[in-house]
Amino acid sequence: MKKILIVAATAAVLALPSMAHAKGNAAAGAKKADACKACHGEAGAKPIQADYPVLAGQHYDYLVAALNQYKSGKRKNASMNGFAAALKPEDIRDLAAYFSAQSSDLKMKY
Repeated sequence: MKKILIVAATAAVLALPSMAHAKGNAAAGAKKADACKACHGEAGAKPIQADYPVLAGQHYDYLVAALNQYKSGKRKNASMNGFAAALKPEDIRDLAAYFSAQSSDLKMKY
């Protein structure tokens, strides 16, 4: 029994880096987010139009789901469908990690 617990604990510790990677890499996402700035503003915090969403501070899981839905065509938006079509799963996780870590300025002025 003790041996099983040691093996299980070791496996859990070894899995931590891969579990952290599963949530995406915010630093990599920052490099990939340049195209997003055109509509959503710097760090996704100040969209150029009031009807464009603020990405900064959104929940990670929401951003992943939204990008996957744009990629699959379940969500319809010509710009976003085209942009998301080129994203790999790792890109989606990285972008979501980046934008979810940003602070949003909810007192934006248009």
